[in-house]
Amino acid sequence: MSSGMLKSDALPNSESPYVRPSIMSENPQYHDTLERICIIGSGNWGSTISMIVGENAAGYEECENCVNMWVYEEQVDGRKLTDIINTDHENIKYLPGHKIPTNVVAVSDLCKAAKGATLLIFVLPHQFLPPLLAQIREVVHPSCRGVSLIKGLDFDEISSRPTLISESIASNFWPGFQCGVLMGANVAGEVANGELCESTLGSCFGEPLDEQTRRIFDAPTFRVQHVFDVAGAEVCGALKNVVALGAGFVDGLGLGGNTKAALIRVGLREMIRFCRLFFKGIKDDTFTQSCGMADLITTCYGGRNRKCAEAFARGQGSGESCQEQWTDIEAKLLNGQKMQGTLSAKEAYAALCSVDKLHDFPLIRTIHEIAFDGKPVKSIVDGISVERSGRSKL
Repeated sequence: MSSGMLKSDALPNSESPYVRPSIMSENPQYHDTLERICIIGSGNWGSTISMIVGENAAGYEECENCVNMWVYEEQVDGRKLTDIINTDHENIKYLPGHKIPTNVVAVSDLCKAAKGATLLIFVLPHQFLPPLLAQIREVVHPSCRGVSLIKGLDFDEISSRPTLISESIASNFWPGFQCGVLMGANVAGEVANGELCESTLGSCFGEPLDEQTRRIFDAPTFRVQHVFDVAGAEVCGALKNVVALGAGFVDGLGLGGNTKAALIRVGLREMIRFCRLFFKGIKDDTFTQSCGMADLITTCYGGRNRKCAEAFARGQGSGESCQEQWTDIEAKLLNGQKMQGTLSAKEAYAALCSVDKLHDFPLIRTIHEIAFDGKPVKSIVDGISVERSGRSKL
């Protein structure tokens, strides 16, 4: 656990350093109650992050001990998944072999899970999110804030522009509600195993909540940096899954490290270009954080999107439609989890078409054409473009 005031360190009859009236009056996000945390989602990554958040909540004096985790109820080996988690303290379907802290409580009733929450952690496929938000809004603390761990983009059909999932979440609450993001090179299994990694918290909650939120996620083997560039961090988290599809195509063709390195280089440049095209306030430093280059690299060598794209490449020409092939691969390889790369590829492609900029993004265009239009997988190398000297579009 990272440094911070532990419950055992709290002095009797002393004012908590985390409850400062002067700051409370300046920052409407702040509250004078203990932090009540609710995790929305309990899949592979949700269960993994609950291990860290649960341990930190049990130790930090500004947090309630109990962390609720909303679970979509299902039967596993004849038992309710919530009962398994609360009795055996293990998510045997999505994170087998790893113990979840006893203070993390699985709750199948969404409103009960989120009641009075001051911090919501969203970690579920973003296509499942919209119908949940209205219910959550009615029961959380009036100073509640959110952190999204969802890697994807929304697409506004009216404006024909991409929108941040964190902004979509915030817009479903009330004026002033803020939602940050946690993005990084975080393969869930490696995090659960306690292997060292980094992550990036993008938030603008204000003092002292940015740091308090960072500490809730930070651990000795899960080192969290903070940036204010929420948009840059979030868009990187979405587009790296698109580039990972390309990496899977490269692997499926049996091409080597040189080709994948070239694809990653071009992919990073298109990610930067996309961020600057559609969003304001993008910072160069964001792309060298864990949410940027590091997450792109690890996703192109591991993770579900690369794995499924490799299977797609090896099976192209089977007679199935592209969508049928993706559906079958997801069902066979992901044990109930969902891909994000294919959805993000569609959204990024539509956004670029809407502003007539597809020609400036040859890699994203080629990945989409292979994934959905039946273009031969071997054409992935055509998307790895080399810009002429003096004509850089960054």
